[in-house]
Amino acid sequence: MFPAKIDEQPDVYLQSIGEVFAEFGANTQDSGNISYGVTIDNHRYFVKTPGRPDDPEPFAPAPLRQDAVRRAGRLAGEVEHDLLPAYHGLIETPWGPALVFDWRDGDHLGTHLDRFRALSADEISEALNQLYDLHDVLSSAGWVEGDFYDGSMLYDFDTQQLTVMDLDDYRPGAYSNDMGRMFGSTRFMAPEQLTLGAEIDDHTTAFVMARTALVLLADGTLDRPAFRGTDAQYAVLQEATTTRFDSYQAFYSAWLEASSM
Repeated sequence: MFPAKIDEQPDVYLQSIGEVFAEFGANTQDSGNISYGVTIDNHRYFVKTPGRPDDPEPFAPAPLRQDAVRRAGRLAGEVEHDLLPAYHGLIETPWGPALVFDWRDGDHLGTHLDRFRALSADEISEALNQLYDLHDVLSSAGWVEGDFYDGSMLYDFDTQQLTVMDLDDYRPGAYSNDMGRMFGSTRFMAPEQLTLGAEIDDHTTAFVMARTALVLLADGTLDRPAFRGTDAQYAVLQEATTTRFDSYQAFYSAWLEASSM
């Protein structure tokens, strides 16, 4: 139902075809992207754009934001998973590519992390298992993590539905760190994401996912008493963030084995 290209600005176009009920811009994040919640024929959608190309405020210039959104569209077109909202395609606009997804209800874990961490260890572990399964699918399809942190997740506390979003900085294959300190939260990042010229690959993905468990099921450290999982699970996370696993698949297999004990 969405066209391949529009001549109007995205906000003007969306207001002409439906009811815009939410806008996420500089008031909620600093990427420069502008996204919208819109209801069309009683169905709610989430539309992501790279933002206004003449906006001088964002750290990343418009061409980089446009490339990132286009890359996220490629990922969405290649990978389907229960944690990812259904993807309805890309619209070329005067601002660059706009991506159309189903709307997902949920609270942003970047601002509701304490509430999430207060859940039972079993409920958090189930969310982690789903997150790790998603990254197994992504890794098997060749996608390597970039800028994943608690702000990349929504959680519906009523339905226990986890949603992963904003995968703009995931890349199709190993790549070199050309920034030094890359985008992301240091609570989740691997050492190579802070080192200019270092290779970023699927063992980086394993490190970041292990750090995610330590943030969600512990206090963000490797302090064993703080971790609410089992000894076997702790051993996997310790290896993933110290001596390291060779691949994401090796980490995921070890996690599944530990979780079945």
